[in-house]
Amino acid sequence: MTWLTPQLAAIAAAIAVPALVILYFLKLRRQNVEISTTLLWKKSIQDLQANAPFQKLRRNILLLLQLIALAAILFALAQPQRQDQDQAVGVRRVILLDRSASMNATDAGEDAKTSRLDKAKAEAVELVSAMRQGSFFGLDLGIGDSGGVADETMLISFDSSAEVVEQFTSDKAALIRAINAVQPSDTPSELSQAMTLARAHLPSQTYYDDRSAETIKLEGRTLGNVAVHIFSDGRLPDAAEVLTQAVEGSDRHPIEFVSVGSAEAVNTAITGFSAERDYDNPQELAVFVGLESTAREPRTVELTLLIDGVAERVRDVTIPAASQPQGVTASTAEGGATANTDWVPGSIGIVFPLERSEGGVFAASITPASGSTDAAPDALATDDRAWLIVPPARRLSVALVSARGNLYLREALLGLPLATLDLFTPADYAAAITDGRAARYDVAIMDGTLPPVDAEGSLAPGRYLIYGAVPPPPAGATVGEMVQGAQFIDWRRDHPVLRAVNLDSVLIAEIPRIQLPDTSATQILAESDAGPALLELSTADVRALVVPFDSIRSTWPLDISWPVFNAAAIRYLGLAIAADDSGSRVIRPGQVLVDRIPPGSTSVVITGPDGDKSNLQPAADGRVVFGPVRTTGTYSITWSGATTGTDTGSPAGRGARTYAVSLLNSGESNIPARDTLKLAATTVSATDTSTTRAAQRLWPYLLLAAIAVMLFEWWVYNRKVYL
Repeated sequence: MTWLTPQLAAIAAAIAVPALVILYFLKLRRQNVEISTTLLWKKSIQDLQANAPFQKLRRNILLLLQLIALAAILFALAQPQRQDQDQAVGVRRVILLDRSASMNATDAGEDAKTSRLDKAKAEAVELVSAMRQGSFFGLDLGIGDSGGVADETMLISFDSSAEVVEQFTSDKAALIRAINAVQPSDTPSELSQAMTLARAHLPSQTYYDDRSAETIKLEGRTLGNVAVHIFSDGRLPDAAEVLTQAVEGSDRHPIEFVSVGSAEAVNTAITGFSAERDYDNPQELAVFVGLESTAREPRTVELTLLIDGVAERVRDVTIPAASQPQGVTASTAEGGATANTDWVPGSIGIVFPLERSEGGVFAASITPASGSTDAAPDALATDDRAWLIVPPARRLSVALVSARGNLYLREALLGLPLATLDLFTPADYAAAITDGRAARYDVAIMDGTLPPVDAEGSLAPGRYLIYGAVPPPPAGATVGEMVQGAQFIDWRRDHPVLRAVNLDSVLIAEIPRIQLPDTSATQILAESDAGPALLELSTADVRALVVPFDSIRSTWPLDISWPVFNAAAIRYLGLAIAADDSGSRVIRPGQVLVDRIPPGSTSVVITGPDGDKSNLQPAADGRVVFGPVRTTGTYSITWSGATTGTDTGSPAGRGARTYAVSLLNSGESNIPARDTLKLAATTVSATDTSTTRAAQRLWPYLLLAAIAVMLFEWWVYNRKVYL
């Protein structure tokens, strides 16, 4: 039992109890009255003795009842409360509520309709309801480190990102509203983001360094007097990387893991979806679909391939059963005792060969096969569908502009499946730009020369791959002295042009030293030990990849990365692929949609899978940004203005571009809940519900007892008077 305001009750008792007792010592103040007989003297003397001051207290039932009633009131003033067990740690808590894709699984209730997130929210509400409130006088008059201070709780919801939904507060109603307002997402989960955000709001630790004679402050390095409650199914792939600290001087750990969901949940999922055109014959299209199942027995599903909403192929597919991990015996697996060790989901891949030159929105969906007798239902619907944007079969037209003829470059281009490859001298290409013939080429490759430049230093509109020359400021960079002997030391491996390229072995005979102005629209894609070695220039009318050194004066044409780079660069420029997109316009939940639409476009609107519309403001170069995207499905961007070859038209005559958002995450689809959370420094066992329970307040019962005693005292008093 604890007391919220014992000092306040002690002060009140020191005043009220003596005052009540003194009332029974006081005598009545009387007036002299003449009487006609002495028969009343005896009665007067008795009355005088009864009211004599400082007489010895006699047994008085009324005084006893009044003292009992006063004691009950004083104990109620101290606000006693009883709790089944100690509170987890201190009076401040951080709730980390997992809202990721696996939390949409509907195995948290007996009806197979309650999602894990709903269950977690109910558990979090129970924890908030158990928060200790402050004294009803609002005073901090308690003893020790808690006293009459109310508990405070912060709410953080997380998936691949994290956000503070409610700051530290003791307002239970506000916290419950915030918990109920958390919406599910189709995004994978990352615990590190949530813990980093929580640590930023926690007390800092300071210590004195004897060597430097300074006090060092470590921001957020200790959880202090704060408990962290994680409400999740344990599907946290980065949990082993999360560091935590126990409370200094305490054997209690500040992390509590509340597990939701079943350790034997069954889920069939689409975990892979891609399409590839034949290199020599782009009309031949192969569509690959990867399926997985967590069931302990084979599952048969009906796989449907749809193109632009119309079913194209249907096939019954049997997915193998999940297998036991290596080192797990049948005895340890019996009874579902392997919740700590994931079973390996059964998997299978299906390929649909198609003859199709047109592009479109491809979709794959799985449903239980007709006549299926599978006992356990599919618990997660998010990964039962996937989408893919397939561009039409297209060969690009390329112009090679060179005054000397570059055999290495020409041979690399002749090996590519191009629609057209035409050779120009710099003068002929300048004339082609003037008379409009250059517009028919998707990409112009400039070998040792630059496109025409106006008086302000701006290149002629177009898409260029430039070798051995650098656009001047302000469009490009300032070229310094030549540096003899260089090699690549780093490059952007996430860029579409450089993803499949290894430049470690490329040696450069000479390369100019380049300086980029602060206002330049140029990005560095690769660095050499002498400075930038690959640049990307993007303006409203120009998009160019710039290789500042002469490729002939390097070993690059002899390296396997040479034809790979040229093919990727032409595709990147010719198809107007965004720098952070693969070209198929496929986005993962949690990522930001970034793309470029034609510059000068207006009235840009993005429409989500549920029909919600949002206005976008494009940058000067046509770049649009939306997200992070949290829901799977297809998104479309429409605008008023020009279109490119890969865009489609909307019914209103507007340009349109479609994007596909699919989960396609094997780890997130492997949904059996875990009963332990393995962190970097410790392992936390899961609980079915929060260990913190609401304290039972006893003061209302004491007040009721005081009222009952006072009523009894009133009844006794009236009986004595009238008898």
